[in-house]
Amino acid sequence: MLNTRLVAWALGLFTAVTFIVCVIYGLMTPRSLHMHTFLEQVLPAFKWLTWWGFLLGLIESFLYGVYAGLVFCPIYNGLHRRFNLGQGEHE
Repeated sequence: MLNTRLVAWALGLFTAVTFIVCVIYGLMTPRSLHMHTFLEQVLPAFKWLTWWGFLLGLIESFLYGVYAGLVFCPIYNGLHRRFNLGQGEHE
């Protein structure tokens, strides 16, 4: 069984760090190679590269990860209970 709060925080931090890595990559490479257009499409109101846009993108990325954890864990835990895994079987 997965701890929903722990997984949500872990995925939130993972997506926030991934966003930071994407921004750093975008700053180090020519404009034609980074993903500023993609980030502007998937993160509402995000604009490359302003302080407000960076902060908003960081928050939205974190929230996407939290959302994934909040949806994934109950599904996983429900399937885990349904199929009774861990009751004498190896996972």
